[in-house]
Amino acid sequence: MNKMTPKAEVTDRPAPVLPPVTQAKPPVRNAVQSARFRRRHYGLVMSFLAIVLLPLSAIAFYLWEISLDQYSSLTGFTVRKEEGAGASALMGGLASITGGSVSSDGDILHEFILSQALVQKVDENIGLRDYYSSYRSLDPVFALKENASIEDLEEYWRQIVKLSFDRSTGLMEMRVLAFTPEKARDIAVEILRLSQDMINALNEQSRADAMRYARQDLDDAVVQLKQAREALTAFRSKNQIVDPASDLRGRMGVMNNLQQQLAQSLIELDLLTGVTSENNPRLSQAERLISVIRQRIANERKDLSSNGEGSDYPALIAEYEGLTVDSNFAEESYRAARAALDIARANASRQSRYLATYIAPTLAQTSEYPRRWVIFGLAGLFLLLGWASMTLIYYSIRDRS
Repeated sequence: MNKMTPKAEVTDRPAPVLPPVTQAKPPVRNAVQSARFRRRHYGLVMSFLAIVLLPLSAIAFYLWEISLDQYSSLTGFTVRKEEGAGASALMGGLASITGGSVSSDGDILHEFILSQALVQKVDENIGLRDYYSSYRSLDPVFALKENASIEDLEEYWRQIVKLSFDRSTGLMEMRVLAFTPEKARDIAVEILRLSQDMINALNEQSRADAMRYARQDLDDAVVQLKQAREALTAFRSKNQIVDPASDLRGRMGVMNNLQQQLAQSLIELDLLTGVTSENNPRLSQAERLISVIRQRIANERKDLSSNGEGSDYPALIAEYEGLTVDSNFAEESYRAARAALDIARANASRQSRYLATYIAPTLAQTSEYPRRWVIFGLAGLFLLLGWASMTLIYYSIRDRS
């Protein structure tokens, strides 16, 4: 009996599509050979050596093997003003307006210490050029060059004299550098002495200006007072009146007296009219008296409007009052000028500004300068930044080309 072969089932589904076979890359035989240094890498390393390591090594060698130790002398001071109201308070505090504040005096002193004039004086008294240039052969970087001009010395002065000034408090600290501690202290002491001389000069100038202005004000007040009094005297001589107000009060007194006499005479006339005849001489005499009093009152009233010489009496009173006001004002100005002169003279007898030293110049025992690690670190940082910047610029140009 023959075996029956099973028939394959016929389906309508398509045959699956196989992904293409990709040929694998051969493995890297030598990774070190693939990552080997190229010529540009050697150039990068050589540039790092030339730009960073070699200059930094030279700086380190100079700082620790060649540069000389420097010593510092620290001192602290401030410009103080004499405090207290004194006699100036009587003038309403006007004297305090003209005075400078602590910060302005400190600014003046700060600029004076760094000025060429002070450098010149210290050089003449101590010999800065000879001292700092004598170390030129031993330390050519931190010493002063030989035959230095005053401009070179002023620039070098800003390297050896370090100032810090707090304008809110007026406190100033100064640090002087030198190759010996004694020289640093001597320079600091000389700066303080010259600064005190400058403050004294400011005091002298301020006192001289105050006295000059006070005397000028007093002279002007005296001239003004003389003119006012001369004008008042001329008015009295011209009008023959010492005091128009007093004269007016006298005239008003006469008017009041005449008014009383007129009233009394009228009463007497009324009494005579009722008891005597019209031909009585006493009646006519009373009428005559009343007529004379009335005429006198009319004349007095006319004189009140003029001074008897055709001038306007009220205008004379107004002129006199104006002259009186000018005279009183001149007298007040004169008294104020005299008081101001006395205040200026009292202030001139004492020192209004002085240099207060709260830290005396110190004598160093160990050298603090030059700050070798700080200089070395900053030099390394800038050299590294410069090398990195040049490297980035090189690769940027190389990628674009």
